[in-house]
Amino acid sequence: MENEILLSENLLPPQERSPETPADAAVPKSKWTILVLTIIFLFVYLALGVFTYSFFRDQFSGTETHPLVDALYFSIVTFCTVGYGDIVPSTSTAKILTIVLVSIGVVFLDFLLNRVVSHVLSLQESAILDRIKTRNRAIRDQITENGRIRIKWKLCLAFCAVFLCVAIGALFLHFVERLDLWDSVYLSVISVTTVGYGDKAFKTVQGRGFAVFWLLLSTIAMASLFIYFAEMRIDPNTLIKLPISESEFILSKLKESGKIKEDDINGIVTEFENRENVPPSGS
Repeated sequence: MENEILLSENLLPPQERSPETPADAAVPKSKWTILVLTIIFLFVYLALGVFTYSFFRDQFSGTETHPLVDALYFSIVTFCTVGYGDIVPSTSTAKILTIVLVSIGVVFLDFLLNRVVSHVLSLQESAILDRIKTRNRAIRDQITENGRIRIKWKLCLAFCAVFLCVAIGALFLHFVERLDLWDSVYLSVISVTTVGYGDKAFKTVQGRGFAVFWLLLSTIAMASLFIYFAEMRIDPNTLIKLPISESEFILSKLKESGKIKEDDINGIVTEFENRENVPPSGS
């Protein structure tokens, strides 16, 4: 019985295994644990940043707006490795505390990129696959391959996300921070790409409040783009494709021996997709 379940799960794309399964049940508890831990770590990191800046504010130099907003802004700018230079430590004590903050931020950033971003991309792919369910298999095959979205479409989505972050940032900087159009685009681009030369930065309390959320989302968008670029440049022929479960091993051996073909598997998938249209027995 267990082998039959494994076989049916691997024959079908992850999003089509059971139309009766609630959306929340499709997300493993371990994934929710990662998200919860991320939120906790982010709050702890921001609390440490706020503590560092608030209690040693006289040991930092730079443009000031509102104490709490400046503290959050300093923490996020440090975490996202933008480094505008508009708020900097000016004493040995503040510099030591900043080193600690940067070190913790590097560890958390690694966790964010390796775990959280991958999970967010997985949820995004699942949502898109759910929306493109259609009887027109030709259209679907142009977008998907082996139950996954083709890498070229993933790259397009990632580029759109980055472009959207740049556009939103540029519009905000132009209309709220009162920068001219080209300076707005310039600051938005160097912020999203985490370059941060320091010649331009957010100077108003509204701008820094916006930057706290915008920089974090932009970092995730850029990380997604880098991940897809890396995935695109990996040569599939250099990878050793090993079955990861008993059912996949059985399928691979059946295909190698010529006892089953890809068309046979697709036929089973189609039969599963159409089973909801078959009236239950006894009705």
